[in-house]
Amino acid sequence: MSIIDRIALILTVVGALNWGSVGLFQFDVVAWICGGSATVLARIIYTLVALAGLWCLSLVFRPDEWREHDREHT
Repeated sequence: MSIIDRIALILTVVGALNWGSVGLFQFDVVAWICGGSATVLARIIYTLVALAGLWCLSLVFRPDEWREHDREHT
């Protein structure tokens, strides 16, 4: 797994946790940290999370090369 894969997964988890807090508590953590959901920083974070989600979607369609890589190192 490359470093960009790991970064994308981390950002996707952050987005999932944020959406979970919105769904459960009606509290947007990103908006709270950034001073509102319309601020430039919040919009950058939302965009990065969306791009990370798209990147992670590509992981679903990749061949199982990572399994072969893991077998070589065990």
